[in-house]
Amino acid sequence: MYNIFLLRHGETARNADNNRYCGRTDVPLTAKGIQQAEAVRDQLKHIHFDEICSSPLERAYTTAEIASRRPVKKDERLIEADFGKWENKTKEEFIAENEKLWTNWMTDPATNRAGGTGETGMEVVRRVDNFFTELCNNHEPGNFLVVAHNGVNRLYMAYKLGMPLKNYRQLVQLNSAVTLFTLDAQGIFTLQYLNSKL
Repeated sequence: MYNIFLLRHGETARNADNNRYCGRTDVPLTAKGIQQAEAVRDQLKHIHFDEICSSPLERAYTTAEIASRRPVKKDERLIEADFGKWENKTKEEFIAENEKLWTNWMTDPATNRAGGTGETGMEVVRRVDNFFTELCNNHEPGNFLVVAHNGVNRLYMAYKLGMPLKNYRQLVQLNSAVTLFTLDAQGIFTLQYLNSKL
């Protein structure tokens, strides 16, 4: 069995600013975000990880480094969704600019582009699913720490749970909280813990 400890990165200034959409913008952790990553390190200190992987963005990579105190492998497939015209704006700001883009995304993120020019939900899911398929193909069963982002993590989990992608926002992933899921040899996804303190 493949035990995947999936984290969202620690807090950034954009998260703290009314959850301003950060997307591909590379921003560091806040002091609180660093403390969150340190708390996860203490939480996971008794677990041996066969590999640690993260998005290449600083906020995820730093969280992975702090949480594991081991070398971290960056993978582009774990980068946050491309939010197009929503980048660096709050939901209130971009809805005021073009409400239809948000309505389209909420109705069917699988085929609509985030922010009009960003990724579709299925484009996100395909790359993240490809990452996990490759991880399982290249390793024996074991424990793996993966640090990514709120958007990609929730879209992937919704897909693997058989939910319509429009329901992905019903899955909450807190900054630096542990989500644990397993993948078996056939790629069957089982959610064990969400936002857990193991």
